[in-house]
Amino acid sequence: MTETHVLVTVTGPDHPGITARLTGLIAEAEAQLLDIEQVVVQGQLTLAFLLALKADRGLLKELLFAAKSLGVELDFAPVDPSAAVDQPGQRYVATAIGPRLGARELFQVSSALAAHGANIERIHRLSQGELGSVEIQLGLPTGQDPEPLKRALLELAMRGTFDVALQREGIFRRSKRLVVMDMDSTLIRIEVIDELARVAGVAEPVRAITERAMQGEMDYDESLRQRLKLLEGLDVAVLRRLAAELPLTEGAETMVRVLKRLGYRIAVISGGFSIAAEALKARLGLDYAYANTLEVKGGKLTGRVVGPIVNARRKAELLETIAQAEGVLLDQVIAVGDGANDLLMLERAGLGIAFHAKRKLREAADTSITAAGLDAILYLLGISARELREVSAEFAAAS
Repeated sequence: MTETHVLVTVTGPDHPGITARLTGLIAEAEAQLLDIEQVVVQGQLTLAFLLALKADRGLLKELLFAAKSLGVELDFAPVDPSAAVDQPGQRYVATAIGPRLGARELFQVSSALAAHGANIERIHRLSQGELGSVEIQLGLPTGQDPEPLKRALLELAMRGTFDVALQREGIFRRSKRLVVMDMDSTLIRIEVIDELARVAGVAEPVRAITERAMQGEMDYDESLRQRLKLLEGLDVAVLRRLAAELPLTEGAETMVRVLKRLGYRIAVISGGFSIAAEALKARLGLDYAYANTLEVKGGKLTGRVVGPIVNARRKAELLETIAQAEGVLLDQVIAVGDGANDLLMLERAGLGIAFHAKRKLREAADTSITAAGLDAILYLLGISARELREVSAEFAAAS
């Protein structure tokens, strides 16, 4: 007896029992269910399933009658059996994040995907209320280099008001376990050394050296020595007061709270100062804090560092050390930073995120965030706003 593949599509107001009623009829008819997808948008259901049917089409009549009684529309059409087979290719996820996404932004993203041969397989909203984040699951032809698409999406984000990140879809995207962050201008909104320089009356020369180092135009170790020399004689109490009131970056507390609740380990690895890093560790409940230890004599800064300088290479080494201590694969590590001295750390991690960074770092990182706060990282992990609310409620109940 010949077998026909039929695609059945159901649309209409969503309510409990629709899927159960229809799949029950399919089961009673002993028809083969080959594929199924269901989504609800603003209370409207779209349900599609692929059936393998024998010559007898009595099941389709039963499904039509059941759909009418359920208050939904049902349509069906024969399809080529080969269309039921998953198409070969590489799976990726593009995540768009912005204050408000609309048709123009999604047109730009989808056009870039189409121009690079990417086939959109599913679009899923992560945000609630206004359309602030969507996750686009897509496929690229086998063997195609994803870098041109990644660069195209980066250019799109750089000239727009939203971010869009491309990640390889797979088990490690959903099983991150460790987050390592820079401190100055990443976890906090300021550069601590610039604030100290302002008090010491050397703001301009220090800021100029900082900018050259962050742009990668000057060796970091030398830049730190030059800046600290300008701070020689500053009372350490100034640093302690500043460390007690560090302004957190937007979304920092939400990100830390949610990830800690989900069992993540979180570290700050900074080219800044240990007094500030330790204060943040205590304030946010971080698991690790590494930064430069300043030499203090007679309550004054000497302008020197005690021990090795936490530079780009040291940051990458510390990331690996923490991952090894926690028994975490590098593919399960997220690194977040904003400057040239974060590059090696971002490259070493499974997901390197350039946060409000200069173009050079954004181009080198796996992805970047510029239009949102640190809590946007949660969207990159596929965590929806609904799930965030659930975790926050559990946290509030436990505290």
